[in-house]
Amino acid sequence: MKLKGGNVELGNRLKEWRAKKDITQEELAIRINMSRQSINAIERGRFVPSILTALKMANFFETKIENLFYIK
Repeated sequence: MKLKGGNVELGNRLKEWRAKKDITQEELAIRINMSRQSINAIERGRFVPSILTALKMANFFETKIENLFYIK
């Protein structure tokens, strides 16, 4: 997804981190109180998560936000 202010795109490694924990999008969504559709949209780059959501994800995976999200 392109962010306002230029051609900056946010990439993510959520699918890889989910695979490490062997969980589905639905399981992640339940654990961080989101919809599965939102998780899918974030993974596909169609939606940029809020800082709070990114922090919840990082906390769940016990890692830093930078390990989940990056600027392309």
